Amino acid sequence: MERQITCINCPVGCRLQVTVEDGVVTAVNGHGCKRGDTYARQECVAPARMVTAAIPVENRKIPVSVKTRTPIPKEKIFACMEKLSQLTVKAPVKMGQVLLTDVCGTGVDVIATKNVE
Repeated sequence: MERQITCINCPVGCRLQVTVEDGVVTAVNGHGCKRGDTYARQECVAPARMVTAAIPVENRKIPVSVKTRTPIPKEKIFACMEKLSQLTVKAPVKMGQVLLTDVCGTGVDVIATKNVE
């Protein structure tokens, strides 16, 4: 099966032609760099994305921004966002602090991306 996708790893946005046979990527064409090849192979077999959000902090007007430490499977994004919508944290929060472990059984932690005193 032939698929056409656009690489999202850099601003160039190369159009990639990807051949997938029996769930295995057998060819990638159109990439301008190695990252495009890597992206196509992952995207066509097991797509994953970073998740970013903002979590309320008790007794603060400004929330803390958070992200998954690494990308999670694309099909788990909505479940992850649901879990994050139920979360409130207490100050102080330190950048890099784990606020939610193993989100949705992915093995990936959600961490703070800034300090909140």
